[in-house]
Amino acid sequence: MSPRALRAPLTVTAVVASALAAGLLVVPSSASAAEVRIHDIQGSTRISPLAGQKVTDVPGTVTAIRSFGSARGFWMQDASPDKDRATSEAIFVFTGSTTPTVAVGDAITVSGTVSEYYPGGADAGLQSMTELTKATWTVTSSGNELPTTFRLNDSTVPGRYAPEAADGAGTEGGAAGSIEGLTLRPRSYALDLYESLEGMRVAVKNAPVVGATSSYKDLWVTAEPRRHRTARGGALYDSYRDPNAGRLKVASLLPYAQHPFPVADVGDELTGATEGPLDYDNFGGYTIAATALGELADHGPEREQTRPQKSDELSIATYNVENLSPKTAQAKFDRLASALVGNLASPDIVALEEVQDDNGPTNDSVVGAEATLKKLTDAIAAAGGPSYEWRQINPVDDQDGGQPGGNIRVAFLYNPKRVSFTDIPGGDATTPVQVVKKDGKASLSASPGRIAPADEVWKASRKPLVGQFSFRDRPVYVVANHFNSKGGDQGLDSRFQPPARSSETQRTGQAKAVNGFVKELTAADPKAAVVVAGDLNDYQFSPALTALTKGGVLTDLVKRLPRAERYGYVYNGNSQVLDHILTSRALRRPDYDIVHINSEFADQSSDHDPQVVRVRP
Repeated sequence: MSPRALRAPLTVTAVVASALAAGLLVVPSSASAAEVRIHDIQGSTRISPLAGQKVTDVPGTVTAIRSFGSARGFWMQDASPDKDRATSEAIFVFTGSTTPTVAVGDAITVSGTVSEYYPGGADAGLQSMTELTKATWTVTSSGNELPTTFRLNDSTVPGRYAPEAADGAGTEGGAAGSIEGLTLRPRSYALDLYESLEGMRVAVKNAPVVGATSSYKDLWVTAEPRRHRTARGGALYDSYRDPNAGRLKVASLLPYAQHPFPVADVGDELTGATEGPLDYDNFGGYTIAATALGELADHGPEREQTRPQKSDELSIATYNVENLSPKTAQAKFDRLASALVGNLASPDIVALEEVQDDNGPTNDSVVGAEATLKKLTDAIAAAGGPSYEWRQINPVDDQDGGQPGGNIRVAFLYNPKRVSFTDIPGGDATTPVQVVKKDGKASLSASPGRIAPADEVWKASRKPLVGQFSFRDRPVYVVANHFNSKGGDQGLDSRFQPPARSSETQRTGQAKAVNGFVKELTAADPKAAVVVAGDLNDYQFSPALTALTKGGVLTDLVKRLPRAERYGYVYNGNSQVLDHILTSRALRRPDYDIVHINSEFADQSSDHDPQVVRVRP
């Protein structure tokens, strides 16, 4: 079991109680043992009509056992299903930290309490798992044939992902938006199909890997191999309307010593059958708890290399280096350096995100990052790269979010043999940078400087860093960014549909602030060469990017790539865009590249792919 999947004791939640009080869940009169089967417990909605009740002698066949971790138990499935596709024929019997004394193939009758378990707690917004708890059972026979697996593929998984809650429908505690009270429509929506198969044996065959193996020994596949594929084999996410319904996480119930979990990259394939009960957790949603894993076929592409810039081209990169500090292992510094030199061809300017202070996550008053940046630039020089210099501004302690104590910030590296930095004093953590006129030309009040650091939109978030550079005697303005994270947003597989994206409000405000600054700069100099780069934590189709590009002041270069190449981050099997490079109108023919070296691979130096643009100011 994944160490992430720790569980609290199971009870009938306040959510279920509220639904019962509201009359959304029907409590049947007492039923005899012969009348109650698993499909009666599961019902045709997401919540059991028997939630909180005791049931006796429910028959089924043991199909799989979880014999490790703190959420042990077993799945059982009815060998005599009903004809209602909305009702699952299987259920998980939870035994806590006790290994259950059953074997796969045992025919059993189980008595216990029907419970609804919400991974992560009811407030997390995820769907619940209907389970039997405080269970006792009797084995009636052994060695029985297991029920046939349900094949998940293009023809069985609906293209539409989730229903939307109508006004007042599926309300939960008086809050609209929950789909829990809606009757499942497994032929219409993928989330309804998966719920109708909860706990049942399912299978995918010859499944493409769309999310690399994680440190928790899981990966992502798609049951729809011809749908929305990237150029390198992933599942492309480019619309809120279509989150790729066929994505499923794969974990393993097999003993690791005899069956090591495959180390797969995006574009690989699990050939043959991967099968097991359909589980659900708070780190990805619906999961095949595999009792059989397909064989790994290595189809994945190689790590990319971008071309070197020409003598008259200025190359600017952005790279999220993922909580880099002097406490980070030297091997990571070396890998980042090798990538910057080899895969990114030693960019002239690099906007870095997630640079931590000089003692990393130690939560004290240290905010400087000189040691972090020196360790990185030394590694770059040792890898054969240029002797980069850097510019950055120390944040106020514990005011910019990120890992507690880390004081992450954005920073610039630059190659002084190719480009110079225009130092203008006055920039600090709290003083806003302004556009000024100097000798009749546009300039900055400080370089480096921070955009509106006191504005509420930057609360607990990184402030953009503006730097003025000079390339071939032409000024170039670069804005390094790291917008606020998506923390707190409801998941794609939430029981609230459409899911709320609460963090989007702050990012949209941040985008407006940067857009306003660039407008001031280009108003002072319509020919200003401006590059906005960084981890914006949002998609090219999001309100934040709409706000950032409003008025045509900036062009989001990812939209100029072929559709199948628009990604640089993989999350829950979706290849998506979080990092961006945008250019002002003066930079007419930028050459832009997302360099895929991390996000598709199990072995990563960061979870983001870097990007580079080559321009002629």
